[in-house]
Amino acid sequence: MDYKIALIPGDGIGPEIVREAKKILDKVCQVYGHSFTYKELLLGGASIDRHGVPLTDETIADAKASDAVLMGSIGGDAKTSPWYQLEPSKRPEAGLLGIRKALNLFANLRPAYLYEELKAACPLKEERIGDGFDMIIVRELTGGLYFGKRETAEKDGVMTAVDTLTYNEQEIRRIAIKAFDIAMKRRKKVTSVDKANVLDSSRLWRKVVEDVAKDYPQVTLEHMLVDNCAMQLVHNPGQFDVILTENMFGDILSDEASMVTGSIGMLSSASLNETKFGLYEPSHGSAPDIAGKGIANPIATILSAAMLLRYSLDLDKEADAVEEAVRRVLKDGYRTVDIMSGGCTQVGTEQMGDLIAERIQ
Repeated sequence: MDYKIALIPGDGIGPEIVREAKKILDKVCQVYGHSFTYKELLLGGASIDRHGVPLTDETIADAKASDAVLMGSIGGDAKTSPWYQLEPSKRPEAGLLGIRKALNLFANLRPAYLYEELKAACPLKEERIGDGFDMIIVRELTGGLYFGKRETAEKDGVMTAVDTLTYNEQEIRRIAIKAFDIAMKRRKKVTSVDKANVLDSSRLWRKVVEDVAKDYPQVTLEHMLVDNCAMQLVHNPGQFDVILTENMFGDILSDEASMVTGSIGMLSSASLNETKFGLYEPSHGSAPDIAGKGIANPIATILSAAMLLRYSLDLDKEADAVEEAVRRVLKDGYRTVDIMSGGCTQVGTEQMGDLIAERIQ
C-alpha cells in the first residue's frame, strides 16, 4: 500500500527527532513492503520565520490531503525567543491549537507505560509497580469546561467568575466509540472516569458510555470517579487498560500518568478526528537548550510513529515490530542521556534511531 504522511519537524529538537522517526518508517516500508510518500510542512516558529504566521492555509490543506501527520515539537524559549515578543495569536503554540481545530481533532490519546529496564526511574515503590503497567488515556479534546461560555463580571457588588461545563450526547458518543475501538486492539477493558455523584454532565456521560458499550460485548466497562482514579493511578496503575474521560479530567490524569512512568521523554501521543486521520507527536516539549547537539531522545517520536501505523493505517503488526525494536534496544543497554543509568551505553539521537531501525523485523 502507498500512504501519504505529512511531516512537521517543527522547532527546537523537532527536526532531529522527526528525522529518526522517518528512518523507522522507511525501515518498516522496506521490511513489510509498503510505500510512504512524505511531505514536509511548516508549523510554529519555523512557519513564523518563513511566513510571519505560525500556521498557513497551505499547511492545513497539505495536512488534510495526507493519511496522517507526524510532528516533532513546537515552540522555543519563551524568555529569549523573538517569537514570544509577538501577540499570543501569532506565537508558535497558536499554530498548534489552530491545526488541531482545522483538522477537527477531538480525541487525544496519551499512553503511559513502564519498561522493565526503566523501572528505577519510576517514583512508585516496587510493590506498587508490580509487573509494570501499560495504559492509554483517551481524552475528549474539544468540549467541556475549556470550551464553554465564560465571563468575569461584577454581580451584586462582588467580582464573580463563571465557567460553563457542557457536553452533548454526540460529543460523548464519538469519544466513547474511539475508546472502545482502541480497547479492541488492546486488552479489552475501558475505565470511564467521571464525577457522576455531583455533575449532571457526568451523569449524561455515564449514560451514553453505557449505551456505546452495548456494541462492544467483548470489552469490559467499569466506571470510576475522578478522585478515586487519581488515587488508583499511584496505588495500582497496572489495573488500567483504556481510561476514557472528558477534557479537564483527562488533562490532569494524563499528566499524572506520564509522571508515574518517570520518563516523559519516552511517551508518545496522538490526536484523532472522526475518520482514521490523526496527528501524532511526542508528549515532551521542544527542548531548545539541547537543539542541534545530537543528544535528544527520539524514542517518544518513534513510538508516536508506531501509533500512527496502528491507529491511522491499521498496520498493527508493523506497529508491534517498532515497539518491540524499542524494547530490545533498551534491553540491550542503550540509552540517550536523559534516561542514562549505570552499566548502560550512552548514545546520541542518530545512533538511537539506527539501533532501533536495525531491530525491526
